[in-house]
Amino acid sequence: MPLRARRRRTVLAALAPLTAAALLTAAPPASAADTWTEAGSDRADALTESQGLTSVEVPAGAANRYTGIGTIPVGVSGRGWNHIGDPDASYDGHYIEPYQRDDGTTKMFRVQAPGGTWSEYVHTLGPGEARNNSWVAVTPGGQWMLAGEYGTMSRLLVFPTPGVNPGTSPSANLPQASTVRLDHAVRDVQGCDFVTATRLLCSSDDPAGTLFGITKPLLQVDLSAEPNGTADVTGHVTALRQLPLRSSCSGTFETEGIDYDRRTGTLRVIVLSPGFCVLTDSKTYRFTRS
Repeated sequence: MPLRARRRRTVLAALAPLTAAALLTAAPPASAADTWTEAGSDRADALTESQGLTSVEVPAGAANRYTGIGTIPVGVSGRGWNHIGDPDASYDGHYIEPYQRDDGTTKMFRVQAPGGTWSEYVHTLGPGEARNNSWVAVTPGGQWMLAGEYGTMSRLLVFPTPGVNPGTSPSANLPQASTVRLDHAVRDVQGCDFVTATRLLCSSDDPAGTLFGITKPLLQVDLSAEPNGTADVTGHVTALRQLPLRSSCSGTFETEGIDYDRRTGTLRVIVLSPGFCVLTDSKTYRFTRS
């Protein structure tokens, strides 16, 4: 059973009583990229803050938003969309949540417009595309959105941003527009966010450590150009550091979503603790660039 499925069962049980890709070229050393220093942490609620997070800029002063098992509306989960991933928001205030289901040939993006109206955009899987819908990251320009599959991958998927790009409609299939082709395989990416128009930071739940020499790495992806949906771009991958793995319990940690808040320059990453401690000392870690 996949770790994410086991984690959902562990959280729910604890709350009741209380496409593989081949390894490509090696990444350069971390010294070639920014250094992110831990600056603090906040407790991450296992029910409502266990999957992802994003900073929302519009309307002014909007609060940060989180996703978790407990944030999935009953009407959505009742239709089979039982897993929510790491969300993102466009600079104009469109908030986007990625959803997946256990069967079928589709994935879904649920969008809240700045005025509060919700819409659903469904994508039919392409040849070889995994059903997983782990995260979304909207480009700074707003018209295009990246999404990620779970497992060992050498690509990121590019879509027109639902609700923002005028070529999208809830009544039509949301098509994949292009691809980011990575120069180094990545494993179990749980979230990515844009730092600049051509740089992403990503949280990886890689349990093996064979791709970069460390488990649970913070990754940087430098793109050859800002994705625009008309042509593929390449992405140069660098492993920056291992994400914090601290808990009162021993066992397997799970790295979750990531957010870069351009207003403060703060990077945040959710890390869930092992076993019962998922309820007590899971954290959203804060980092600053140095």
